[in-house]
Amino acid sequence: MHNWFECKINYEKVAEDGIQKKVTEPYLIDALSFTEAEARIIEEMRPYISGEFTIVDIKRARYAETFLNDSGDRFYKVKINMITLDEKSGAEKKTPLQMLAQASTLHEAISVIDNGMRGTLADYAIASVAETTLLDVFPFVAEVKTVKKPDEEAIESESESASGPDE
Repeated sequence: MHNWFECKINYEKVAEDGIQKKVTEPYLIDALSFTEAEARIIEEMRPYISGEFTIVDIKRARYAETFLNDSGDRFYKVKINMITLDEKSGAEKKTPLQMLAQASTLHEAISVIDNGMRGTLADYAIASVAETTLLDVFPFVAEVKTVKKPDEEAIESESESASGPDE
């Protein structure tokens, strides 16, 4: 399960007309703790921001699922109600969940959610869709470290030389 944190960064941005303006922009980052979220957002944003910047706010964002789509340029918060039946009373029970969808339009966001939920066995209903102010999302990507295996010939020659004089 992902732990999402919304981080707001304050820095001076050069506008299209050349004027420097202080802006505060929100980003979403996957991290285990507030401390890791701060460290990761600094690492992710350092190449894009020249000069000083400060993290002005970090808060937990509760998204049950995120559906990232590279063709989308906006992020939409989608509230869905999972519909289950209570076995004892037979009544319908609605459990609200918040999801994040990356899309270009509102209709595309609904399509992204529907495609992402296609394999689920539970019934659901989309209750609301709203565009967020998020500028980017940084999911956790594990670093792959390659371990070089020792050269097998070198191992064989070392063992031969070690056992050679004893024979």
